[in-house]
Amino acid sequence: MNWISAFAVYFLFFVGFAFLLLPFGVKTDEEVGAVRVAGQADSAPHRFELIPHLVRAAVVAAVAFALYYANYVFGWITAEDLDWYN
Repeated sequence: MNWISAFAVYFLFFVGFAFLLLPFGVKTDEEVGAVRVAGQADSAPHRFELIPHLVRAAVVAAVAFALYYANYVFGWITAEDLDWYN
């Protein structure tokens, strides 16, 4: 696999996991004990920490990409394994 292709696949993993990990580790104003603003949703986060969230997504994406690349090199699961119709 070309390194540019590998980077593109990793970037896709990173963006996907950054989106999937959004609800984890976030506390609401009620959980923190802060006063809510009028009209604020009950589920609105108290404070969103961007850097720790991106680091978490990068680590999970690195693990997932390592598994993907190992499967690419060693061929554990191939396209024929996923052909359930024939």
